[in-house]
Order: sequence, then C-alpha cells, then structure tokens
Amino acid sequence: MKTTRSSLFLILSIIISAAESTRADKINTVLELDESNFDSTIAAYDYVFVDFYAPWCTHCKRLAPELDVAAPILAELKKPIVIAKVNADKYARLARKHDVDGYPTLKIYMHGVPTEYYGPRKAELLVRFLRKFVAPDVVVLNSDSAIREFVEEAGTHFPIFIGFGLNETLISNLAIKYKKKAWFSVASDFSDDVMVQYDFDKIPTVVSIHPSYNDHSIFYGPFEEEFLEEFIKQNFLPLAVPINYDTLKVLKDDQRKIVLTILEDESEEKSQKLIKTLKAAASANRNLVFGYVGIKQWAEFAETFGAKGTKLPKMIVWDGGEEYLSVIGSESIEEEDQGSQISQFLAGYREGKTERNRISGPSLLGYLNSLIGVRTVYIIVFLVAMLILIRHISKEEPLTVGTGDQVEHATSSEAESSEYRPGDKQD
Repeated sequence: MKTTRSSLFLILSIIISAAESTRADKINTVLELDESNFDSTIAAYDYVFVDFYAPWCTHCKRLAPELDVAAPILAELKKPIVIAKVNADKYARLARKHDVDGYPTLKIYMHGVPTEYYGPRKAELLVRFLRKFVAPDVVVLNSDSAIREFVEEAGTHFPIFIGFGLNETLISNLAIKYKKKAWFSVASDFSDDVMVQYDFDKIPTVVSIHPSYNDHSIFYGPFEEEFLEEFIKQNFLPLAVPINYDTLKVLKDDQRKIVLTILEDESEEKSQKLIKTLKAAASANRNLVFGYVGIKQWAEFAETFGAKGTKLPKMIVWDGGEEYLSVIGSESIEEEDQGSQISQFLAGYREGKTERNRISGPSLLGYLNSLIGVRTVYIIVFLVAMLILIRHISKEEPLTVGTGDQVEHATSSEAESSEYRPGDKQD
C-alpha cells in the first residue's frame, strides 16, 4: 500500500513538474492563440500582450521578429508578461469579438481586462514600455543613487512624478488611477545635491519630469488629493507640447483649450528660442495647453489652420473641434520681444477680441480616426473592383482579374512608402 502511494505521489509530482516546465517554456516564446485556447490563456496569466495580425500585412511582418526578441525578456520579469498572437484574418470571429478593426491591433490583457497598446514596437523600447504595466504603483526611493536609477530605468515614454519628503499614502490613490500614464515614486532620503538638481528648496514637494523634453515642474501643495490630481493631470504633457499623433492622443482627454503656435520649422534656432518663451507663458497659464507644430514637421495639420500663405509664426486658440479662434491684432509673432507679444495675444483672447474661423481639415478626433480600418478597406476594394468590372464591360473587352498576390504586392508597396507613426493601424 505504501509503495503504491509513493508511486502515486511520484507520478503526480512528475506530471506537475512537466506542466510547470511546459508553462515556463511557453511564456519564453510567442504563443499562437485561436478560438480554442484564447480565453484559457488570458485566464491563466495575469499579463498577456496580444498581437492581432494578418499574414499579408507588411507592418505585422515587421513586428513579428521584434516580438520574438521581446518574449523571453518579458518572461523573466518579476511579474512575467506573456506575448501571444492571433491570426485575425483566419479567426475573424475572434477578432471581431475583441474589437479588432485594423492590423496590427495590439492589446495587453491585465487580469483579463484589455487595454489597447499604442507604444513603440522595437523590441528594446517595447520591453521598457510594457514594464510600466507590471511595476509597483508607487516606488519608494531611499537614496540619491536609487532616485537616479529609477529615472534612468523609467525611460522617456512616460512622465515621472517624484514626491520628495511626501508620505506614500498621499499619492498612492492617484498612482493607481493613472498608472497607465505615468511613473510614480516617493523619495524618503536624498541630499541637497538632488534638491539643486531638481530645483526645489523645501519639502514636501512633488516634481514632474519629462525626460524626452528636458522639462520639469514643481508642486509645493496644498496636498489635498484634488489639488495634487490637478497638478498630475496638467503635467502628463510638457509645458510646450510638440503636436504629433502621439500627443494628440493625450490631448484628446485634456479639457483645456490649446494655444497653438505654427512655425516654419521646429528645429530652427529661432523656433527653439520661441518655444522656450512659450514654456514660460505655459508655466504662468496652466489652465491652457501650449502646443506648437512646424510646417516642415506636419504640413497637413498646420495648414488646417490657414498657415499656408500666412506670415509665421502664427498663434491661434483651438478646442479640438471644427473651429478655432484668432486674436484680432495678434495674427503673427514678430522676432523681437516675443514674450510681450504672447502676453498681448493671451490678453486679447481673454478679453474676447477674437475672430472665429473654420478649420479646413478634420477635428482632433477626426485626425485620430483618420486611419482607414479593415472594413473601410474592404468597401473600397469592392467599389474599385466594381468600377473595373463596369469599365471592362463597357469596352467589351475580355475581363482580366488580378491575383491575390498582385493585390498584396500593391498594398505592401503603398504601406512601405507611407511613414510609420507609433500607434497607427496601417492595414
């Protein structure tokens, strides 16, 4: 009897070890999911990053090797992230169930709850970005070196909030609420050198940092949650925001009006000088968002506000809708004494000395939704096919139908020639 029980325990332990080994092996590679194993995989792991792809999609093909590189690295995290993929073209019903309308669609399922992913797609950056989802809500830092390492490890894709001399409980609720948008930490021990580095002279204080913009702001209180939350929300973006597809996504959720400055070229020295002046104005007017865009960087967007044929730089006020305001007497910004001109523009706006204009392009939401989804592509392909058919019939010529390979080649060529923007669904 004892021998039988021992044998039973041995067999069970072997089975359990084999199962655990299989599971460990699986999360080190990209899992292939379909209708038979999707729900069970999402339920089995706390964090699953899913790539809904189509075999013919050029951008999906580029992404695949990056995911192969990232998978074993993410599997080694303290809280592992499993990478999986679904052939959404083959398993269309499963894709529709998960609101997939373009390829690739990327989602991270946290304890079964999906969040769409708009971050970078290169393996190294993707790993850094996804680490945010499994990091502690608030990181406690107890030395200068810990602060330095935290900022370096956080990377540049999220703003960073550090509470110096602040009790962790004062920020924990907001850290949980905005975990997907920023890094949060409290520093319990630090030197005077750190205070000089981050330009604050008393504690407690909260410092917001935007590493990619070399930008930071300071909050000395009051530390009631509503005031602290307002500071955090206002600092998801830098003081002067470069307008692009990524920042428009963040602006979509910001209720403030946008003071938009249109430049010839953001990288020019005179433009950089003006941007510094805009930061000073933004610091004194936190109820507004100050943004800028260069015609060289994004002509289509800039020309929406009548930039073509207008003297630049030009400032307008926009609420993200289909109209914008220009301030009478402040149509453009001269090169000298720009600070006074910006103050005059803001005074004119607040006094209502404005003229309402209609934009010539889409609204903010229109820009975000301007990418063509799969259903739209199908409709366009169908209409084009019908036009070709009608044309051939009217000419009474033999009908020639292109192969799938030819269609794929044409689609791929167009995709290759278009500039990739993070977060876009290209195909």
